[in-house]
Amino acid sequence: MSIVLYGAQSTASLVVHWLLIELGIAHELRQLDLGRREQKSPEYLALNPQGRVPTLLIDGQVLTESVAIAMQLADLHPEAGLAPAPSTPARGDYYRWMLFCANTLQPAYRDWFYPQEPAGEANIDAAKAQARAKIEAAWQQVSDHLAAHGPYLLGQRRSAADFMLTMLMRWSRHMPRPTDGWPVLAAHAAWMKALPSFAETYRREGISDWV
Repeated sequence: MSIVLYGAQSTASLVVHWLLIELGIAHELRQLDLGRREQKSPEYLALNPQGRVPTLLIDGQVLTESVAIAMQLADLHPEAGLAPAPSTPARGDYYRWMLFCANTLQPAYRDWFYPQEPAGEANIDAAKAQARAKIEAAWQQVSDHLAAHGPYLLGQRRSAADFMLTMLMRWSRHMPRPTDGWPVLAAHAAWMKALPSFAETYRREGISDWV
């Protein structure tokens, strides 16, 4: 099987790279230089018309969207136990949290990092304030859930959703209220960051912060 991951340091491709390493899947990593706008090159846009990372090629099949790729990798390797069986109650919970990451946290983070997109240059401060409120409310919801039903999103079982969640917690590290400020979230992150695959992902990508 031929697998190629197009990514960039500290972007949404990190969770895909992390899962590939956690699952022991041989792959080629092609890091794009976003500063040089390599993600907008004609060659890359032919693969991913959105001009974003990640893009994963599996035997030529093009997969985009970090949550979708994470779910596919977990399903392709059921022996790892990172996704509950289809049609079970746990599978429903798994869908809930994966889509919470995709539909609640990721759009709010995009508004925080790129506030000019939804609001224009004249309204950046207001857009960031609104994005911050959404992000912190979402993290409070996750903290409450983990406190009541943890230690992982699905209880005692670690899943691909926890990998996604940990990457998104990292994105808050320079915000006014990083997720480390919620003790339950900090504990969850510590368990996930203790995985050897996390350190290996950092090593390969040359990342040294939030350890």
